[in-house]
Amino acid sequence: MNFSKEFAVKPGQKVNLTKFDPDDTGDFTDKAKANRLLKKNRDRLGKLQYLLYAENKRAVLVIFQAMDAGGKDGAIRNVFSGVDPHGCHVTSFKSPSLEELEHDFLWRIHRAAPMKGEIGIFNRSQYEDVLIARVRKLVPKEVWSKRYDQINRFERNLAANDVTILKFFLHISEDEQKERLQARLKDPEKNWKFNPGDLDERKLWDDYTEAYEDALSRCSTEWAPWFIIPSNKKWFRSLAVSEIVVESLGALDMKFPKPKCAVSKIVVE
Repeated sequence: MNFSKEFAVKPGQKVNLTKFDPDDTGDFTDKAKANRLLKKNRDRLGKLQYLLYAENKRAVLVIFQAMDAGGKDGAIRNVFSGVDPHGCHVTSFKSPSLEELEHDFLWRIHRAAPMKGEIGIFNRSQYEDVLIARVRKLVPKEVWSKRYDQINRFERNLAANDVTILKFFLHISEDEQKERLQARLKDPEKNWKFNPGDLDERKLWDDYTEAYEDALSRCSTEWAPWFIIPSNKKWFRSLAVSEIVVESLGALDMKFPKPKCAVSKIVVE
């Protein structure tokens, strides 16, 4: 199964999320087998990240978006647990601060972009400004409607400066979200994750779905593709993301830098 081809949104494709099954597990029916493959991918990703860090010529940006309880934290934890923290940074974008509001909406995003040799992971991203800003009417339509093109130009600029961009929409069903929110209420160890505001957001499911469809349709490009990952089954979600990340890093054809001296002639006494 080629996960990249299976789940990528083609540039110009009009996305209708009802056509994507969040319960899909592709060719995989065995959770244990999928978890074994996930472990191999984590090991491979650790080696690729070490090579990325050593080469220090390019960066990788991985973006996660989802409905509330969509599994962004879990995907990050399960896929990237084997990488070296020195070369991997996670940024979670909350409501913008007063300082951030005094700048254009991409200012705080660009500040968090990964440096050469790094993997940067965004838990939420610039897309909040065409999602919650749109649905909650935080800015007028004449403002947010221009942001799709601004985001595309921003991402193209990153790509032109050797940043590989991978964007994952973790697709869950409305029923699955309900179960996950209920689990946060029942499990004392998950109570802290429950936010009463999530219930207000849940009432706007259809509005958010429409906003996501527009973002996925208008901002999946050759230089920054979107992947719609079926995510009702957490084990398959993590496997699919790991496959795409490992495949993408492997395709960079990275090389270790040459030593700065003739190491074969040096003896450490």
